[in-house]
Amino acid sequence: MAEAKLPAVETLTFEKALAELEQIVGKLERGDVPLAESIAIYERGEALKARCAELLKEAEARVEKIRLSPGGKPTGTEPLDVE
Repeated sequence: MAEAKLPAVETLTFEKALAELEQIVGKLERGDVPLAESIAIYERGEALKARCAELLKEAEARVEKIRLSPGGKPTGTEPLDVE
């Protein structure tokens, strides 16, 4: 099976996971994949989606917003308010 040759989802960067997920979506939308393979790539797509969400959450936790003085000059940073 071709899936055995693919890298582990946990090792993929956001960009690589997203690119592979986009390929999977394209294959499934075209409908030219046999049912058994469709199920297998759908399952991998779900894992890739979860990986992307995990990496985005980690990145969001690290993002900081810039604090500005009343005069509009940067004075430092503070955690991003994600509400």
